[in-house]
Amino acid sequence: MRMELFAIDGLPLIKKGDDLAAMICERAELEDHDSVVIASTIVAKAEGAMVQKSDVVPSQRAINIAKRLGKDPVLVQLVLDRSSDVIIEFPLLLVENLNGHVSINAGIDDSNVDTDYLLELPHDPDASAKGIGKRIADLCGRDVSVIITDTNGRAFKIGQTGVAVGVYHMHPIRNWQGEKDLFGKELEITEEAVADELAGAANLLMGEAAGGIPVVIVRGFEYHTKDDVSVKEMYRPDNEDIIRKGLRCLRQSSD
Repeated sequence: MRMELFAIDGLPLIKKGDDLAAMICERAELEDHDSVVIASTIVAKAEGAMVQKSDVVPSQRAINIAKRLGKDPVLVQLVLDRSSDVIIEFPLLLVENLNGHVSINAGIDDSNVDTDYLLELPHDPDASAKGIGKRIADLCGRDVSVIITDTNGRAFKIGQTGVAVGVYHMHPIRNWQGEKDLFGKELEITEEAVADELAGAANLLMGEAAGGIPVVIVRGFEYHTKDDVSVKEMYRPDNEDIIRKGLRCLRQSSD
């Protein structure tokens, strides 16, 4: 197997209503079964998933949490508004957002955006990925996979990495159960987070800060599918998530 990754240069600053698929098709010679990896920030901007700070009125709960964290109460209120579950409030605000993704601050960001605004994650990243993939097929005639990414920290390790928050034409998990290892033993629990691995690889080229490149093409990784897929395939069921249970106990003991 040989896999290649290359960045798409020359994208302008993205604004609401921009056609990302057209911009990508104009700047890349895509091939069938390429994986188009796109930073969630530009998808959110194109979809208008931005909130003006002056439109957010912090509740007393948000004010209290913000005081403990040393954060802006407006940011905290927006995080609460966009969350289905607050897992812990201190020393960081770890939540499950309305789409099921677990991250600090619900993925809401104030970098690379006007100081009067906050940028959310796309509200339905799977739908975003599907829309871009279908639009690329219409414009370029290419059948591609799409991964929408965000950068997340990791428990037990320093540093951030790219992760998938939305997918199209690619199952986010590859199940190796039933396969044999080198010694003929059957694998029982091995499930590979392929969408996250590709997101992490793409993040090496995307970079961070002002010089970031928000779109990377992955070629040669053959895991394309016509199935209906969702990033939620990789979310661990609540009743099996021992880490979340432990964090809830921590939250309750500190209340």
